Amino acid sequence: MADTSTLVSYDDALASYDPVMGLEVHVELGTRTKMFCGCSTELGAEPNSQTCPTCLGLPGSLPVVNAIGVESAVKIGLALNCEIAQWCRFARKNYFYPDMPKNFQTSQYDEPIAFNGYLDVQLEDGETFRVEIERAHMEEDTGKSTHVGGATGRIHGASHSLLDYNRAGIPLIEIVTKPIEGAGHRAPEVARAYVAELRELIKALGVSEARMDKGQMRCDVNLSLRPNGTKTFGTRSETKNVNSLRSVERAARFEIQRHATVLGDGGTIIQETRHFHEEDGSTTSGRIKDNAEDYRYFPEPDLVPIAPARAWVEELRAALPELPRVRRARLQGEWGLSDKDMQSVLNAGAVEPILETIAAGAPADQARKWWMGELARRSNETGTDLAEQPITPAQVARVCALVAEGKLNDKLARQVIEGVLAGEGEPDAVVAARGLAVVSDDSALGAAVDQAIAENAAIADKIRDGKVAAVGALVGAVMKTTRGQADAARVKDLILQKLGAA
Repeated sequence: MADTSTLVSYDDALASYDPVMGLEVHVELGTRTKMFCGCSTELGAEPNSQTCPTCLGLPGSLPVVNAIGVESAVKIGLALNCEIAQWCRFARKNYFYPDMPKNFQTSQYDEPIAFNGYLDVQLEDGETFRVEIERAHMEEDTGKSTHVGGATGRIHGASHSLLDYNRAGIPLIEIVTKPIEGAGHRAPEVARAYVAELRELIKALGVSEARMDKGQMRCDVNLSLRPNGTKTFGTRSETKNVNSLRSVERAARFEIQRHATVLGDGGTIIQETRHFHEEDGSTTSGRIKDNAEDYRYFPEPDLVPIAPARAWVEELRAALPELPRVRRARLQGEWGLSDKDMQSVLNAGAVEPILETIAAGAPADQARKWWMGELARRSNETGTDLAEQPITPAQVARVCALVAEGKLNDKLARQVIEGVLAGEGEPDAVVAARGLAVVSDDSALGAAVDQAIAENAAIADKIRDGKVAAVGALVGAVMKTTRGQADAARVKDLILQKLGAA
């Protein structure tokens, strides 16, 4: 890993240089079978159990295009405001690597199925930034290499490698942006916002779960710097396979600082791939790419060209689901939120958790309250995404139900959530194990009420004299005695009854 202490500060880097980014996102489609054969795409199978002569590239095997894969590609292109090719074809991208059983990847080269689009993304302060799309093309995934015996899990230092070809041939859509210019100091934020918006769009289309933690969506961050006021692009680095929103932002930020440090010291940026390290947000060198690699592309001779009928494309366009930006505007109206409050929900990544909690039976205001309160605070403290918290929307909905039923108050509910986050089980189990249920039985509360009256005689006299507002102090005393577990409303009624003020 790199020594981050030797880098120039981010502000100093941006004082001298202008960042230019390019983002390449691979999306693994959620088809039942692979792109060019009938093998299953289901995760978790025994290694090399989901292969056939076609995805292994054995002599005599012939590929057949997955129709759902083509349809998914067209949907993605339409949602990205792209032009859909009237005619396109596949190509062979030739290179050798052990996880490529055919020694070439079936991809698209100069004739992608979708091109020249854009995606508008919203930044944390509500500003909209347009990211232009160069292309979205179809291809297949490679196999998986597991390097054994080294300290880092990478090939360097490993004693041997294991290959699993179950993933070889799974359909991918690669979405490539045009150079992203003009973001300035907000470049890392733009990168994160773009990948986040793209992920929500992909999920809305239903073509992939887009789980970055499972490799279903991954991002290559290309970055270069140029001196402020100049137009010529600098030499770029390519940080490969970044697999979380936070990491995309950190990778861009680190590379800006690293490039600025090298250039400021009179050095030269090397065109290379880089590995990202989650531990400290740094990158390290992977493979030198002095010149663009010659993959010797040529048209795939075993597949016919694809010519999406215009009528079919328009049918798909008309059937597109509600896209994320439109959906957010609708939800803001339904939830009655101001622009500022809705932006806070978006910045916290809370839209989906809130919606899933509502779907599990919670009122909208209560779902927002817990995700934007206790759980957002926890997320900030741990530096993790809200959706990564170890609590499900169904569990949050159950906490809301327990509060609505009068079995918990807000203070106790926070303790229940704390217990769920700590791995103590479902909300009801945490309530039972910690003894957190609200006490509302008159006999159980009577002694605490009597004690509060006896210990606060002056306040009790005020209540007897008609100053009912003073009852809050006695309720507070009872709540303290019962460690917050008393039913505050019932306590108030009992106090007023005992003091003849009911």
